[in-house]
Amino acid sequence: METSGDFAERDEARISQLASFVDGAVRPWFRAEVRGLDRIPPGAALYVGNHNAGLMMPEALLLGAAAYQAHGLHAVPFGLAGDAVVSLPVLRDLTVPLGAVRATPENARRLLARGAKVLVYPGGDLEAMRPFRDRDRIVFGGRRGYIRAALRAGAPVVPVVTAGAHATCVVLTDGQWLAKLLRADRLLRVKVWPITLCLPWGLVVGPGLVFLPWPSRVLQEVLEPIRFERDGEEAAADEDYVRACAERVESTMQRALTRLADERRAMKEERRA
Repeated sequence: METSGDFAERDEARISQLASFVDGAVRPWFRAEVRGLDRIPPGAALYVGNHNAGLMMPEALLLGAAAYQAHGLHAVPFGLAGDAVVSLPVLRDLTVPLGAVRATPENARRLLARGAKVLVYPGGDLEAMRPFRDRDRIVFGGRRGYIRAALRAGAPVVPVVTAGAHATCVVLTDGQWLAKLLRADRLLRVKVWPITLCLPWGLVVGPGLVFLPWPSRVLQEVLEPIRFERDGEEAAADEDYVRACAERVESTMQRALTRLADERRAMKEERRA
């Protein structure tokens, strides 16, 4: 099955079924709220999110289901995914019909050029397995390819910020040093080898873990689209401009994450009172 160029395999029936499952099980489990769906613009857009909870990533499920229910299939993003997700038989058969596409600049360009929504988590494994103490921080690790993709396509960036999803387990350390020691950064192309406390396994060393997420309250918000003053190849090749655009996006997301995290804490205090 070719996934690097053929995007015709998305199956709306499966997407609808998944949206119903999320609405019936995932959203209640996390007491999740998804806000700002009216801010989703028509036409091409690059959803940029903060990544949480390793492979569990409830933020992607919540966004896709809420966007589908609010606006239909055209608002549901294609997700830029790692090679394993779109290549390994079981994962491929699960994710490609839902819109997973190999994460390449060319695929992002082609999707945006045809007016699609695209979802990217620039922080990747660094952010998905960041230590628990950093759960309320945006951690993109200096990755700015998403900005270049948006500039080349002339598409707006739509930040989607999620608070609480990274409290579904406790990452003690991201284990970047351990990944280097095991040469996982070269052999498996992962930069982290986390040590995690999670249900039902207890203490776990290593990535790729499926676990029972703690029912942490999740608040997710789609922010106002960010449109840049310049776009096109020249803008994408201007490193200073790309850096400034990335700082604008990341600072906007950090302010929103801090606000949502403060709101979650206030909710918790209210319940205790």
